[in-house]
Amino acid sequence: LAAAFSLNRKFAICLSPSARSNGVIIIGDGPYVLLPNVDVSKSLTYTPLLINQVNTEGGFLGTPSNEYFIGVKSIKVGGIAIPLNTTLLSIDSEGIGGTKFSTAVPYTVLETSIYKALLQAFVNAMPTKVTRVAPVVPFGACFNSRDIGSSRLGPSVPQIDLVLQNSKVLWSIIGANSIVRVSNDVSCLGFVDGGVTPKTSIVIGGHQLDNNLVQFDIASSRLGFSNSLLLQRTMCSNFNFTST
Repeated sequence: LAAAFSLNRKFAICLSPSARSNGVIIIGDGPYVLLPNVDVSKSLTYTPLLINQVNTEGGFLGTPSNEYFIGVKSIKVGGIAIPLNTTLLSIDSEGIGGTKFSTAVPYTVLETSIYKALLQAFVNAMPTKVTRVAPVVPFGACFNSRDIGSSRLGPSVPQIDLVLQNSKVLWSIIGANSIVRVSNDVSCLGFVDGGVTPKTSIVIGGHQLDNNLVQFDIASSRLGFSNSLLLQRTMCSNFNFTST
């Protein structure tokens, strides 16, 4: 499309969490204007897009992957870094490890040791009044929904931050993107265990992308992201297609 219409080699996605409302994909440049007159292109944070030199997902093995990777350096829960084997966060010579995006998985998938560390840190950081209940597959930590407060940012739970190239560049995951309400009474941490030997250590899935505008700038090898649009009092379904 970029070649056919002489557009810049970039695209943006903005996924809606509800089947009743539309997300968008935009080929080429912004502006990305959402009601009420919020131009998200002016507030994007950028991090390098990384190339996995090994295609681990089929196709022509031995050629670079066409998936989109970023460099996560650490993970924080409630502002505190969790203990990690940081070698898992890098892509090794065989193409194993690192962090990528996938709209094909509903929830972010983590290598087992990362998953366990995140789960334990999140449980420890939850307010003491919140009762933990039996887990609901595929989740490992679930809570009594009635014990969890709420706000315009979703459930009031500890924030999860993916720390990117430095401590000031954070992909922040608020309650709307970290918690899944599986019933009236039960809410769960919306991350899943990917096993001990996954090809990719962290796969950022659909629930964590909801209401986040993400721009893949192929020409400049960088990723722009908004963090939750709820922080700007708007959402992906509010795109104003009449703006120029």
